[in-house]
Amino acid sequence: MNDRRIIPCLDTRNGRLVKGVHFVDIKDLGDPAENGAAYSQAGADELVLLDITATLEGRKTLLDAVRRTVDRITIPLTVGGGISEVWHIQELFDAGVSKASINTAAVRNPDLVKEAAKEFGGDRITVAIDTRQSASCPSGFEVMVSGGTKPTGIDAVEWAKKVEDLGAGSILPTSMDADGTQAGYDIPMTRAIADAVRLPVIASGGAGKLEHLYEAIVDGHADAVLVASIAHFGTFTIKQMKDYLAQRGIAVRR
Repeated sequence: MNDRRIIPCLDTRNGRLVKGVHFVDIKDLGDPAENGAAYSQAGADELVLLDITATLEGRKTLLDAVRRTVDRITIPLTVGGGISEVWHIQELFDAGVSKASINTAAVRNPDLVKEAAKEFGGDRITVAIDTRQSASCPSGFEVMVSGGTKPTGIDAVEWAKKVEDLGAGSILPTSMDADGTQAGYDIPMTRAIADAVRLPVIASGGAGKLEHLYEAIVDGHADAVLVASIAHFGTFTIKQMKDYLAQRGIAVRR
């Protein structure tokens, strides 16, 4: 079995690290590069940096924050936010980013996923899927776009299967319902997507206790867990997260 990964998430707005609840009530938490450096030194396996207002503001990811973060870390960095062209991805890779995460643009132009996977290799392309519970979708989960502000009517599980066929290398589904609540990941949604694809799935949205990480892996069938609030607010260290999982029989990287 592959080692499970702990991946802190650096949500940024205007180049600053922020955290919200249900994608709103955003609080400023400092400098993403400084926080990224601390997580890198603390033993995080990877980092994800998401420019959460890029798409809404009709712009690309702010490269300054990305470059400053890359300069301070020694672990892989995935970056998303405002990516709508293959050259946007090339720009990020030129800045030292390991993987690109596409969300809204993938829904609007699915061929972007195919083109990016062909150009750079699928293992460098992550498709992020923002979801919310919806009785109108067969799986019970709908894809949301534009920073979670617009419903699409697209079933999240069917979309996950499609992006796998298009060549994506991993999927990052975030539950808008659970985001920032620290009440636990949306296990049914995570499991539904993980069971529908062969790709690595990164659980995201809602971690508040160490047990939640275990549940995402064992019950949600996730390959990795994204953490934000419990890391940013100092609730648990990366070491505590890994020690807990290891004690419960989950293989983690050391």
